Amino acid sequence: MESIAAEVLEQRLGYTFRDRQLLVTALTHTSYANEDKGRSQHNERLEFLGDSVLSVVVSEYLFSQNRNLPEGQLTRIRASLVCEESLFGFAMQLGLGEYLRLGRGEEKSGGRTRPAILADAFEALIAALYLDGGLELARSFILPYVRAAHATARDYKTRLQEVVQQNPEERVRYEVVEQTGPDHARHFVVEVHLNSNCIGRGSGHSKKAAEQQAAKEALELMGLAEE
Repeated sequence: MESIAAEVLEQRLGYTFRDRQLLVTALTHTSYANEDKGRSQHNERLEFLGDSVLSVVVSEYLFSQNRNLPEGQLTRIRASLVCEESLFGFAMQLGLGEYLRLGRGEEKSGGRTRPAILADAFEALIAALYLDGGLELARSFILPYVRAAHATARDYKTRLQEVVQQNPEERVRYEVVEQTGPDHARHFVVEVHLNSNCIGRGSGHSKKAAEQQAAKEALELMGLAEE
């Protein structure tokens, strides 16, 4: 069964593994390995390696694309692109949850859409691609997700930050004011504050999406959303 799932995922990836066991391991959660009594390897070691490969690729991309940004700002952008929330979104885009090997308990409790499990599996998949096909293969897999997320993140939040920075005394902060739904289907409401004043409010299925909507509303209030 796992071989069939791996083959289908290969088709979605557009890449055939020379060592398919790497892919099978990347898809194997600890809950499955524990129930399999040691006959299957889980993906935690691959997750460790994938995290490092992801950091290198994203760092190189940001360094080349943002030549005038200081180190601190590059670090903050990188953190937003490689956090659990972002990786969960990437995994959902890929439909990665369909292919995971989960223990019975995780299966019943919604593990296929659990953010932490999917984010970890996405990193493990990066490592599997890296080990099987090298850094260029891993980079070609990662960058489309990162480019799209980076472009979205710059749309409204960065624009609002640029506007506010024109006055050094002004400060912008985002605050989650409402959070509903189960862990695997959260809904967030976020307010953006300029100093102590709420200037925008947004909602979405991730904090990042809600922050974008709040920043958009703030820019619309300023008459700047289309600039």
